[in-house]
Amino acid sequence: MSTVGERSTRTVYEEVQDSAEFADLRSRLRRFVFPMSAAFLVWYLAYVLLASYARDFMAIKVAGNINVGLVIGLLQFVTTFAITTIYVRYANRHLDPAAERLRLRVEGHRAEGHRVEGHRPEGRR
Repeated sequence: MSTVGERSTRTVYEEVQDSAEFADLRSRLRRFVFPMSAAFLVWYLAYVLLASYARDFMAIKVAGNINVGLVIGLLQFVTTFAITTIYVRYANRHLDPAAERLRLRVEGHRAEGHRVEGHRPEGRR
C-alpha cells in the first residue's frame, strides 16, 4: 500500500480483484459451478457403475430394442443440455450484471487515464 502523497502502484485490475464486488461475483460463480459439476459427475458415475455392475438391470427392455441402459445413456445428453440452459439463465441473471459493473469500473479507470498494466493505447507499440 502507498502512503499519503505517494502514487499508488496498484493496477485497476488488482484493485478490482481485491474488491468486495469481485469476491461476490466469484462466490456466486462457485456456488453454482461446483455443486452442479459434482451432481453431474455423480450422475455420470452412476451410469458407468450401472453399466459395469448392473448389466441385468441395464438390459431390461423398455420398448422394442430400447433398454434401460440406452435410455439412461441418452439422458446423459439431455442432462448436459439442461445444465447448459440452467447455467446460461443463472449467468444472465446473477453473473453478467455484476461482471458488467466491474468491466465498466475498469473502463472508467482507463477513461480517467489511470495506469492499466499491460494496456497500450491504440496505435502505440
